[in-house]
Amino acid sequence: MNAAVAAPEARTRHWLSFRIGTQLYAAPLDDVSEVIRDGDLTPVPGAAPDLLGVRHLRGRIVPVMDGRCRLGLPALPAANAATVRVVMLSHAGQRVGLLVDAVGELLCSDGLDIAPPPPGRASRDGDPVSGVLAWQGGFVALLDVRRLCRVDDGGNRVA
Repeated sequence: MNAAVAAPEARTRHWLSFRIGTQLYAAPLDDVSEVIRDGDLTPVPGAAPDLLGVRHLRGRIVPVMDGRCRLGLPALPAANAATVRVVMLSHAGQRVGLLVDAVGELLCSDGLDIAPPPPGRASRDGDPVSGVLAWQGGFVALLDVRRLCRVDDGGNRVA
């Protein structure tokens, strides 16, 4: 595959994995700015259903999204509060937090085939799943941070 036309996930080699419900997801490590503990959020009236609220982070106001809701997963009983984290994602100068049940390990996709998302699954506008990576007898859904955070190509946040 020509690098000039390669999909973004094909060029990404390192990923941060995290669990939401029973599913394992991963975001490109280049788009992860940090991982923090869950904290107080200020609700935003009229916000999208997957936006939990905003929080202050070193002088910036950062929106925090509910990973379950954003990825179309069913609401389950609360995860173990000791493992819940907010993965801070950054794309085109915009920062967005994603609430996850637990952070996993760093993955390296060198030499591994990244498959397209499985056919026949429910399609959604702006689907953030860009590919699937076979991993330890299961699979990891690879995320496109631009689509996940609803950032348009001009760098404007549309969440």
